Amino acid sequence: MQHKQISQNLNVVSLISVGKHPQSGRERRAEQDGRAVELGMNLASDNLTVLHAGDPQQQALRSYAGMGLKSIRVLQLDSAADAVAPLGNYLQQHGPDIVLTGIRAESGESSGMVPYQLAEQLGWPLVPRIADIVDVKDGVAEVLQALPRGQRRALKVRLPFVASVDNAAQEARQSAYGPASRALMDLQAVESATDDVRAAWEEAPARKRPKRLKVVKAKTAAERFKAATAKSQGDGGKVMKNEPAAEQAQAIFDLLIEEGVLR
Repeated sequence: MQHKQISQNLNVVSLISVGKHPQSGRERRAEQDGRAVELGMNLASDNLTVLHAGDPQQQALRSYAGMGLKSIRVLQLDSAADAVAPLGNYLQQHGPDIVLTGIRAESGESSGMVPYQLAEQLGWPLVPRIADIVDVKDGVAEVLQALPRGQRRALKVRLPFVASVDNAAQEARQSAYGPASRALMDLQAVESATDDVRAAWEEAPARKRPKRLKVVKAKTAAERFKAATAKSQGDGGKVMKNEPAAEQAQAIFDLLIEEGVLR
């Protein structure tokens, strides 16, 4: 596949994290971060810096290197450390033109707040959920933002900026074993503070809540088909506009108890 290349002079940083397979839970290249690297390679070629904050020994990092990277820069951090501040300090020191990230990580907190926190720390604009960067000219980038139902929005943003890459962006190329094993892990020790709030958390696998089944007694096949394809409608709904705030809050509380949200 032939990849476009916008500028040799662009300085682009793609942030990567360790992904997690949704079925097996095994570590892997994160889907959105892989697309961020692919877009960075198309934009800047050899001027791309792929940056990870965490453990350099994680094997999943080699999956990114297998895309044809010569090196991956790793800010060595403890697993309990907050990565936002070290990443922001690094970006302030090196001053890239564009910072690309995934929308959210596939493991850990997976809050999706990292691009927003970095943009706030740097004082740069943030463009969320981009599908492509069409052109960069005179310090202004033409960006395609992904919208629902396959739609796109054309935006112009002045450099430097942070962008999160949507699943609508070009899929990451396959990872090859040879380049993955030859790539250099460029380690950089940084100071970091332990995230005490996260250390106190208890993590557990998420469980999908079963849907409540509505039993419909139908005598004919047509009635059964109609019941199966009918749109669900809420029964017993209540609109409260003029009631006192205390009465409205009590109605919400009673509903949460009835639905089993509160026990």
